Amino acid sequence: MAKEEKKAPKLRFNGYTNDWERKKLGEIGSVSMNKRIFKDETSTIGEIPFYKIGTFGGKADAFITRKKYEEYKKKYPYPQKGNLLISASGSIGRIIEYNGEEAYYQDSNIVWLDHDNTILDVFLKPTYEIIKWDGIEGTTIKRLYNKNILNTVIYKPTIDEQRKLGKLFIILNNTIQLHEDYLQLLYDFRSFLLQKMFSINDTFPNLRFKQFNDKWKYKKLGEVADIVSGGTPDTTKHDYWNGSINWYTPAEVGNKIFVSDSQRKITNIGLENSSAKILPVGTVLFTSRAGIGKTAILKEKGSTNQGFQSIVPKQKFLDSYFIFSMSNILKKYGESHGAGSTFLEISGKELAKARISLPSITEQKNISKVLFKLDTIITLQKQEIDNLKKLKQFLLQNMFI
Repeated sequence: MAKEEKKAPKLRFNGYTNDWERKKLGEIGSVSMNKRIFKDETSTIGEIPFYKIGTFGGKADAFITRKKYEEYKKKYPYPQKGNLLISASGSIGRIIEYNGEEAYYQDSNIVWLDHDNTILDVFLKPTYEIIKWDGIEGTTIKRLYNKNILNTVIYKPTIDEQRKLGKLFIILNNTIQLHEDYLQLLYDFRSFLLQKMFSINDTFPNLRFKQFNDKWKYKKLGEVADIVSGGTPDTTKHDYWNGSINWYTPAEVGNKIFVSDSQRKITNIGLENSSAKILPVGTVLFTSRAGIGKTAILKEKGSTNQGFQSIVPKQKFLDSYFIFSMSNILKKYGESHGAGSTFLEISGKELAKARISLPSITEQKNISKVLFKLDTIITLQKQEIDNLKKLKQFLLQNMFI
């Protein structure tokens, strides 16, 4: 008789060697939900938030009376602090930890496992992040039925090991949340600087360096930059492609500051036989259709497809990073001045008419230095969050079965 495979994760705390126990969730608990609340029992204002599946995890748009809340909470099932609420329709399997707040939840659509003392919620929470619900994998089902939950198999260690694993992921989740909160503060600070350091409706900004006191001057974008459109070489011509010239599409910009290596490259022959053009270092790529206003700065010369109206600053008048930092202003302009029946598009001729308020090139560069340093910190913070999330995923895959 073949020896049964050991049920243990690849990575464990020191001192734990026992096999994990295979259990169906139905063997350790049952599905609970709040008593049904009918629509005529809710109002748009009230005392107790009532969460439907559409507002689960967000802001409630319906309320019930305190009287009904207290009555139903006393008579019918109600989650305990630490219980994990599960979305059973829509985005099925979404998990929200109930922290003891006064709230009520839509029956059948929002449920929880009312379990025995052989499993801890702090262990269930990371388990739910990797769980494969019974009977729904590979289907288009939009509902998680009670039977799906109860028939789902998990593996659980001793209570002591569960507690240690739970604490580890509490620390990790809290660390990620702190980093995300800090990132949001950085974004808020950046927005504050953009509002205060840029002159929008006046000739003087609210915040500037002491050595500068000249009025900002309004210019049309076309006066201080060249607007250059792109193009696509014939895709059936093999000698037009796989060359050495960077060729960007809108999908490659929007979440980067600088770009320097495109996914596809074209040849000199491809460039010569299309409307694509060579753009110098410092060009601000600006998407002009199907999502106007995504920007990135060229770190190496290159070209684009026709989804761009790229901004090539005239160096005596416009700094690349300065105009890159004004992308939200240009985005609004593009969206309000674009045209098209199939999709909205801003032409190069129209973009060149955009009026922007500018200081001297020296002041522009000083502002750019501040924003560049802040953007660098933001980029590093985002990378730190990504690394923490990758670490969490690694631990989930290796510390659980």
